Amino acid sequence: MEWTVSTLLTPFAGFYGSGMWLRRRLARPVGYAVPIVSVGNLVVGGSGKTPFVIALGERYASRRVWVVSRGYGRRSRGLVEVSRPGEILCDVAASGDEAMEMARALPGAGVIVSEDRGAGIERALKRGAELILLDDGFNRVEIEKFEILLEPERLPNRRVFPAGPFREFPSTASLADLRLKEGREYRRVVRCDGATERMVLVSSIARPERLEPWLPPGVVGRYFLPDHAWFDAGELRELLARHDARSLLVTQKDAVKLEGFQLPLSRLRLQLVIRSDVLERVDQYVKEFHAA
Repeated sequence: MEWTVSTLLTPFAGFYGSGMWLRRRLARPVGYAVPIVSVGNLVVGGSGKTPFVIALGERYASRRVWVVSRGYGRRSRGLVEVSRPGEILCDVAASGDEAMEMARALPGAGVIVSEDRGAGIERALKRGAELILLDDGFNRVEIEKFEILLEPERLPNRRVFPAGPFREFPSTASLADLRLKEGREYRRVVRCDGATERMVLVSSIARPERLEPWLPPGVVGRYFLPDHAWFDAGELRELLARHDARSLLVTQKDAVKLEGFQLPLSRLRLQLVIRSDVLERVDQYVKEFHAA
């Protein structure tokens, strides 16, 4: 059935992909005074962009690093400064879950969300940025940047939206400076903090089934919402009672939306192990940018 629907939608995918191709052909990217490293993907859904940005932010902690993101799922509009070095400036409703996760993980950096990434970059420059990490930036064709493209391990097909998961024609990947495949150039390492004997897995991330290989013993129920969705405290308390659970098992992305709920949490903490030659390529770009 899924394959049939995908086939029926293929003509629409052709129109959509062609529109995105034309957008790239007409673009005139703008350069900036500092190196910009974009971490993006070509497919809808999670491929590790947020932890990859965090890993780069940690690597360049000695520089004035600013992260610019759209702020998916937030309840605000326009440009919002989520954090400056050493200070969180807004709540998760204004920032969105991923931006707040990055702000918490990178206390020495600044984080800005804005639909207009160019405006976000300009604000970061005013704040003294020496290096900008552009979250989910591959399709920001108007910005000159070093392109890191992340590819998930498995895909249902190689068709363009709405027939498949691709935001643009798969051949567009050749435009990236680095194409990295999960499981080859980078891999996930997950640990669980505060595990209990009975936990309900609660998540609003894309493709939550990805969590299954890292679940600890003691998961007695699952509760999934769409990516970036907001939780209701009453519903979560009812889940705990229904499953006679001692805690909710959540990712860091979801945990930032639960901070005020006063519910027992067990946390899945994700880190990426990135091949050294990949990081050296990014180092080379940053070094050569300043030497130019």
